[in-house]
Amino acid sequence: MISMIMVLNQKGDIMISRQYRDDVSRAAADSFRLQVIAAKETGAQAPVKRIENCSFLYTRHLNMYFVALTRSNVNPALVFEYLFQKIRILKAYLGEEFDENSMRNNMTLIYELMDETMDFGYPQNCAVDVLRLYINLGNVRPQDEPDTAQLTSQITGAIDWRREGIRHRKNEVYIDVLESVNLLLSNTGTILRNEVTGQVQMNTKLTGMPECKFGLNDKLVIEKENNSNRKPVVEIDDCTFHRCVRLGKFDADRTITFIPPDGEFELMRYRVTDNINLPFRLIPAVQEEQGQTKISINLKVMANFSEKLNATHVVIKIPVPKNTAKAKIKIHALGRAKYEPEKQAIVWRVKKFPGKHEAMLSADVDLMPTVRAKAWNRPPINVEFQVPMFTSSGVHVRFLRVYDKSGYHTNRWVRYITKAGGYQIRI
Repeated sequence: MISMIMVLNQKGDIMISRQYRDDVSRAAADSFRLQVIAAKETGAQAPVKRIENCSFLYTRHLNMYFVALTRSNVNPALVFEYLFQKIRILKAYLGEEFDENSMRNNMTLIYELMDETMDFGYPQNCAVDVLRLYINLGNVRPQDEPDTAQLTSQITGAIDWRREGIRHRKNEVYIDVLESVNLLLSNTGTILRNEVTGQVQMNTKLTGMPECKFGLNDKLVIEKENNSNRKPVVEIDDCTFHRCVRLGKFDADRTITFIPPDGEFELMRYRVTDNINLPFRLIPAVQEEQGQTKISINLKVMANFSEKLNATHVVIKIPVPKNTAKAKIKIHALGRAKYEPEKQAIVWRVKKFPGKHEAMLSADVDLMPTVRAKAWNRPPINVEFQVPMFTSSGVHVRFLRVYDKSGYHTNRWVRYITKAGGYQIRI
């Protein structure tokens, strides 16, 4: 497995290193500095480098390199997951933007975390909530310290993401279904790429050790239930889950069963590529006049979602040539637009776009004469938006059942938000 973990600065100097096996040495850092950092390979090449029969797997945070060294044939996905978890743990302890100075000022803490999160090259407990119970910055009062027996079961038990004895005055669950729509449309109207990536975020405030059962309108589940109610179903292409979900049960009957962590966490991510309801339809028309001194732009935008809903923070960026002198813009219906030279685009902003509405923009763009005539490459129109209580994929929460020994009542709230990912229309 992993033989050594190093953290290097941008010069290639070792800030922190921890050796878990004796088959590599600190001298390996010189090879990494010369062949990766000095050669400026980061970002241009794959983050895996084999030097002198030793594999270097690395990732960056700000100007620091987190590097794992190994001589064995390891699973690279596992190593990168550990490095990402390590950065996430350090963010929880040192702040989101921790830097070289904060690392140097907290050496003892970091070495403690290295020892607890890995043993003999094998990743161990990486749950921040559990680590905080027994690794702290010295500001925990004696009465706050957990019971030793409880701590032992917390560290070695199967459910390390939730401790026993949690109590809340109100038992509540908040569910957010967040979707990003990715679209690439050709200038002839052909769909080149169209998919939705979504995530289910939860905030649980539940007493005890409850078991939850969560259901979406997944096509496979509803067909298996032979449900007579012909409600819309969604074919989910792939999904990933938080480690609290029982994957064996999901593989067997597609039910999402879990004991949730206390507080906020991401339950799952999913991707849908079929039957996507696009929130906006754009019809552009761009004409370049002879002599290359003028361009006329017409853009029609239609909202495809229900008239009961409103899109917010709608921003449409219509590209124009670099040699644009000025633009005369007219808007029919909604929002404001102006030419922004630094973005080389006409930016149309609409605070509130009602569903089933249409809006038009027309612009006459004057171009400055150039010494060498160069054809305009016509970048795509970019769209940003946010539509509350709407999902492009059609995914919706069917149920959330909470089972606990005491049988308490649970309040549930569900919210849907769809926003633009890469929403582009070529012109």
